[in-house]
Amino acid sequence: MVQDNGLVNLILAAEDFSPDEFIEYHHFFRYEDNIIKKLMAHGPVLLKGGRGTGKSTLLLEANRRLNNDDNGSNALGIYLSLRHLPLLRTRGKQYEYELLKILIDKIKDVADRRYNYEFMSSPEVYDVHRSLVAFSEEIGKRIVLFFDDAAHIGREAALEEFFDVFRTLSSSKVSCKAAIYPGVTRFGTRFDIYNDATVVEINRREDQEGFGDFFYTIMQTRFSKQLAENNTSKDLSIDEMAAFLGQAVVGNVRSYVKACSTLFNSSGSIGYTKLSEALLELSRDYYWPMIEEVKLKIGIYEALIEPAQDIAELIYQHCGQKGATTCIIHRNLVNQLDKALEILEYTGFIARREVSRGMKSGGRGTRFVLNLCNLLESIPGSRLTKDVFEAWQNREGEDIQFSKNSSLASISWGELPDDQNLSILELPIEKLKKSNVFPYGITDNKLEVLRENGYDNVGDLAQATDEALMGIEGIGDRTIERFRSVLGQAIWM
Repeated sequence: MVQDNGLVNLILAAEDFSPDEFIEYHHFFRYEDNIIKKLMAHGPVLLKGGRGTGKSTLLLEANRRLNNDDNGSNALGIYLSLRHLPLLRTRGKQYEYELLKILIDKIKDVADRRYNYEFMSSPEVYDVHRSLVAFSEEIGKRIVLFFDDAAHIGREAALEEFFDVFRTLSSSKVSCKAAIYPGVTRFGTRFDIYNDATVVEINRREDQEGFGDFFYTIMQTRFSKQLAENNTSKDLSIDEMAAFLGQAVVGNVRSYVKACSTLFNSSGSIGYTKLSEALLELSRDYYWPMIEEVKLKIGIYEALIEPAQDIAELIYQHCGQKGATTCIIHRNLVNQLDKALEILEYTGFIARREVSRGMKSGGRGTRFVLNLCNLLESIPGSRLTKDVFEAWQNREGEDIQFSKNSSLASISWGELPDDQNLSILELPIEKLKKSNVFPYGITDNKLEVLRENGYDNVGDLAQATDEALMGIEGIGDRTIERFRSVLGQAIWM
């Protein structure tokens, strides 16, 4: 939460903070520091995590620390967001060309601004590599490239080209780091995931040391005013509530900030009733709309949204009856339902905790923990009582097990297309108006101005240059910044 002309704005994405606000509102504990150190060190790293787990935050902080003159760092960080429309619409050599053009422009800017150095390279991967090594030798520092938003589910056509570039640029002088989502499979024939990079997975577990302290600090930092105005009941301390909310959203930082915002949306004492209402509101107005939002962004996997919802409903139905917060799904079913399960992981419905666990019915399965917002809807009474709170807090109860012949086995889908445009790009511009799906939103007045100037759908606005938009009366730098922020949320994960 930050103040803007007296109004409180909820910022969920790290890249939407100003540099000063980023420092003020972000804290890093031992778990995060260990990841940041790996991102700053030698060697290629792939940072893997679901939506909202903090990948961008960790990349930005590693970049900030490297470039902090007070640290005396022997490396230069260059952070690059790959949220560029041409990268969604091209593949093969054309994708490589567009990627290298974006990278060259970024390096040129950093080299000129910080070192008055003229970085020169053609958009050819070996030429960029040679120029980067020359730049590194000139400034006497190792160069660390941070590629954010590098790989998404449903956009796998160009991933082989990205990882070829990633591998080729990596050397003793250049360290490449990239943020990817779980489930990325198209690394290409020349990229060996086990030898060409170290994979670091973000996985904040409720049984982790410092888990509660981390989420308590976020609450204190971003909601200090609301905490001062709201008392907790005698049975519920603030630190217990913070840790429980962190567990409820399966350790997802972005969802946690949204959960706190929902909880503090009304004044008064916070007890089990108010906490219960907040969890149910999150399930109804955040998680289920989110899966509909993701449907518009996953291309060839769009048809898997309905099966993913069916899986979620079955899991929560069975676990809700027993009040269980975890389940084990037989590995045959995990293989059968892999992409649909990945969608549920992206959207925070479930989180993978163990890859292989023995099952009572025989065989082995993957263990998942459930988000408690959706689970609360499915328990008898749909109400968070003190007993339910304590049982979930202490992770009581056995795992619900889905054998290979369970009800999940009946879920299937037809053959998926080889290629499909992102549906979000074809939607009318009005879809960018503020809503549960797009909480940032564009005002009615600005939407009308855009329509009058020929911007009829989301793709039209995404392709517009800043220069073209600046030529429209009533649109300035702040408005364009707002447009880019809304488009970033609308198009990317």
